[in-house]
Amino acid sequence: MAVSLVVGEALHLEYPTRVVFDSVTVGVEGGDRIGIVGRNGDGKSSLIGMLGGLIEPQAGQVTRRGGVRFGMLSQSDDLDPATTVGHSIVGDRPEHEWAGDANVRDVIGGLVADLPWDAQIGALSGGQRRRVALAVLLVGEWDVIALDEPTNHLDVEGIAWLAEHVKNRWAKNSGALLVVTHDRWFLDEVCTETWEVHSETVEPFEGGYAAYVLQRVERDRMNAATEAKRQYLMRKELAWLRRGAPARTSKPKFRIDAANQLIEDVPPVRNPIELQRLAVARLGKDVIDLEDASVRYGNREVLRDVMWRIAPGERTGILGANGSGKSTLLGLIAGTVQPVSGRVKRGKTVRLGMLDQQFSQLADIRDDRVREVLARTKTTFTIDGKDLTPAQLLERLGFAREHLSARVGELSGGQKRRLQLLLLLLSEPNLIALDEPSNDVDTDMLAAMEDLFDSWPGTLIVVSHDRYLVERITDQQYAIIDGRLRHLPGGMDEYLRLRAAATATPSAVTPPPVSEQSATRLSGADERAAKKELSATERKLERLSERIAMIHDRMAAHDQGDYEGIGRLNDELRQAEAETAALEERWFELSELVG
Repeated sequence: MAVSLVVGEALHLEYPTRVVFDSVTVGVEGGDRIGIVGRNGDGKSSLIGMLGGLIEPQAGQVTRRGGVRFGMLSQSDDLDPATTVGHSIVGDRPEHEWAGDANVRDVIGGLVADLPWDAQIGALSGGQRRRVALAVLLVGEWDVIALDEPTNHLDVEGIAWLAEHVKNRWAKNSGALLVVTHDRWFLDEVCTETWEVHSETVEPFEGGYAAYVLQRVERDRMNAATEAKRQYLMRKELAWLRRGAPARTSKPKFRIDAANQLIEDVPPVRNPIELQRLAVARLGKDVIDLEDASVRYGNREVLRDVMWRIAPGERTGILGANGSGKSTLLGLIAGTVQPVSGRVKRGKTVRLGMLDQQFSQLADIRDDRVREVLARTKTTFTIDGKDLTPAQLLERLGFAREHLSARVGELSGGQKRRLQLLLLLLSEPNLIALDEPSNDVDTDMLAAMEDLFDSWPGTLIVVSHDRYLVERITDQQYAIIDGRLRHLPGGMDEYLRLRAAATATPSAVTPPPVSEQSATRLSGADERAAKKELSATERKLERLSERIAMIHDRMAAHDQGDYEGIGRLNDELRQAEAETAALEERWFELSELVG
């Protein structure tokens, strides 16, 4: 029988401008793994703040079972900038004590293995500091853990590690997790219950994000008059979940028959052949080609010998660890970064639109009111055959009408992201690059953004650690690994396997440098043979790269109505890319052998 750990009864919370919660009662029991979703500003952080004792409600009370230890990661930390990484995490505990604790070793290895142990907190970047704060929390002993946007500043590997950690942290039916996040993959992977915060209340749903989507659709159908817009987005999202992500829907606790019935009249999320046809018409055959492009900062080579022919209508996700060169790659595409060797060729008709992390597009209009910005924008945007005005499009992105009178510089991060995306789309680019577009936005905004890009007929490049977003709006993925751009036929799972293999080392022995390994492992004859095979492999990779480029040319020139012909070319392309992936694996092995 589950034991109640924390209970909030008849909670009322209000600020001078509005009521956040009115007579809300919630309970957290042993074994609960609860994801909290809702629009930005609706009170998600306030809810866990009340349960954690950081915020005092105006009415009602929060009670905890005697002795319950409640740990919380908020969106800001209280780390001492003068102390070190190591002292922040393990304090004054002797090394033999904390090093003998399997949980402490796991947390350190998963979150801060790349940070100098003696580095001062004040010298760290915001992302590094965030990881230290998360490590400080997770090395502690807690009965309940509340995490507010824990995946911010974590890369794909870090998010996957955190999911495994919280899933295995407590025994079954013990401990409890509350997590506020817009990362829908994380919600599905970890949570068994979802709380939606909206309209001054908290509504519970069974299961993770996919199950929540179905139940919300059913709720919205009963209230279709007031929820028609949200229902459409959720049904489209559900259609993708059922059709495009079989691994994800094998485990949610909802009725598959009911889901199939709901989506039987929903068309596929995207028509890739039609979008490619439109993209070729808008772009021509030439978009951007990176030919043996390398970028170096000082003595550090960030990107080396990157070969990438970006095709019309291509929808590509770029993966890589923090600092691996993803933003540098976008800089090459945008022309703001110049290669030290190789070259970047741009098609004459390319019009690039960039959504960056710094809101640079809004800098010159920060003192203008949103209404004034929209008034200057005469362009309409077409979705599903309907022309939307800028104001209608902004409303579709979840921008409240009462904020139209606000100055741009006074908007919240999520509101700025909505306006930034609006202005990007209305500038009519035919190539869009998105750099971490899920920052500062909620799950509803993400669904609306994905809906817009489903019918956008151009080339799309997405850099993101948001696994759900990448799988949702892109059709293929590449990764930057050791400075090289590598195609991932197996998608995100293949990337995580490659990264795990690259970082795996014997636990008891530190391996010598590669050059020492090769000197002791290879004889002279073996080394000559390895170098010969390495050269042959490089020549094969060059020929395959040319072959892939030719296939892209043939696809662009092919009759887009000939589905069978396009299908054969797609099969040929996949085969060539699979051969390339196998050869790249061998190239890495040989490179390590010969040093």
